[in-house]
Order: sequence, then C-alpha cells, then structure tokens
Amino acid sequence: MFKKIKPWLSAFRLRTLPLSVSGIIIGSCFAHYNGQFNAVIMTFAVLLTIALQVLSNLANDYGDGIRGTDNENRIGPERAIQSGAISPEEMYEAIKINVLIVIVLTVGLIFVSFGSKFFFYAMLFFLLSGLSVYAAVNYTVGNSPYGYRGLGDVFVFIFFGLLSVVGSYFLYTKQIDHHVFLPAISLGLLSMGVLNLNNMRDIDSDREAGKETLAVKIGKKRAKQYHIALIVFAIGISFLFSILYYSSPTNFLFYIAYIPLIIHVNIVRKATSPKDYDPQLKVLALTTFLFALLLGVGYVL
Repeated sequence: MFKKIKPWLSAFRLRTLPLSVSGIIIGSCFAHYNGQFNAVIMTFAVLLTIALQVLSNLANDYGDGIRGTDNENRIGPERAIQSGAISPEEMYEAIKINVLIVIVLTVGLIFVSFGSKFFFYAMLFFLLSGLSVYAAVNYTVGNSPYGYRGLGDVFVFIFFGLLSVVGSYFLYTKQIDHHVFLPAISLGLLSMGVLNLNNMRDIDSDREAGKETLAVKIGKKRAKQYHIALIVFAIGISFLFSILYYSSPTNFLFYIAYIPLIIHVNIVRKATSPKDYDPQLKVLALTTFLFALLLGVGYVL
C-alpha cells in the first residue's frame, strides 16, 4: 500500500477535506464566542472529521469502482480503482484500517470532551460516530447504497450541516443553543450544492450506470434550478442570521464569500454542458470553506 503514495493521496481526495471541517470551524468559533473553547477538543474533532471524510472518499471509490460506475464515460478525474492503480482488495483493506482510526479518534474525542462525568452524552456521540461511519461507507457500498437512490443530498445536509455545526458546538458547551442552527442550515445547503454539482457533472455516466442520484431523477434542467436555489437560500439564511444575531461589525465579514458564490451561480446558470461544472466543484468547495471560516472568525474577533 505504502509504495503507491501518489495513487493513495489521489484516492483520499484531499481537496474535499477543507469542506469537511467547515462545520467544526463554525461550531468551535461559536464556542469560543461563548468562552468555552478547548483546543484539544477541536484537534480531535478536526482529525475525526478528516478521517470520516477520507473513509467516505475511499468507500466511494470502492463502491463506484466495483459497480463500474467510474468508467471512461465519466467526466471527472480518474479514480484509483478505475485506473487500476489500486485494486479493490487493497481499497477494502484501507477502508477497514480507516474505520479503526475513526474508532480510536472517536474514543479520544469523547474522553477529552465528556470524561467520566457525562456518560449519556458519551454514548450518544459514540452512536453518532457509528452513524457517520455508516453514512460514509453506505453512500456507494452495500446491497442498496443510498447514493444510488437519490438520498445523498439528505445525508449531506444532516452530516455536513446540522451534525457538524451543532454537534461540534455541543462538544464544548454540553448544550444546544438556537443561534447555531441558521449557520448549520446555510452550511448544509452549500454542502448539498457541492454534491449536486458533482452529480450534475456525472449525470450522463451515472444514468447509464444505473446510479439514480437526485440530479438523474429530476433531470438536467431541474438539477440546475435546484442547485441555484440551494446557493440562493444559503445566502439568504446566512444573511438573516447576521441580522438576527448581530453583535459587532465583524459579524458581516463572511459577506465577502457572497461574491464568489454569486459569480458561481451565474456561471452555473450559463453552463451548457456537464463538463462546464467540473471546474466549479473546487470553486464551490473552497468558497464554502471560506464562508465558514469568515463566519466563525467574525464572531471571535
């Protein structure tokens, strides 16, 4: 495995990692705003989130690879199993190792956050970690992967939005506060946009392979309308949040991210081919990370 560093780094899909930690950044910054930040908790939360994202990427490569969904008709970058650089057996072993890493990091995070004082919370977060592993693996793996039934958007909204922001905030504060929900919803919508953009790019090859993503189900025209609506609603909800929970001018810092988001919407609106969406994947993912970073920092400064 370790002789194939480049193929493995490609399989890890490092460009997806900033998006995965965006919710941790928001939750941590809000905890800091309330005077309850803990650097050790954040470190474990970030490492666990990255491990879960890598697990999801490996499982996605494995599931789509053995099903033949990743083939020569696919527009995006060539995947590890598709290229033959990594065998399905090697990928399966890597998935198992990654699950073990997730378990170790989960135990560490629960210990530093809850110790022995909050047994119920500890068990709850261990369950949530297990559900996260299930979501990461079963997007494309299993007899009935939910990614092949058009349910990926729902899971992304829950895990990249609500659970990531609200859950990470709870790790510090041991409570749920209403002010974290609007940012969580906005981040969830933007994360759904990243997935939908990926699915719009792959819509033709997915349809041929029998992968019924939401984009495949509703068609190219409605998938584009849906995508634009996700970004517009994310902007609107975050704007509403900044008005309702204003505390200082720095709260508006994340408005800077609106500029690339609006440009992105205009490019998607004018797109005529699935190939046009591929460059925008990186743009939207990094803009979402910027949005989360500026929103969080705006309440820390």
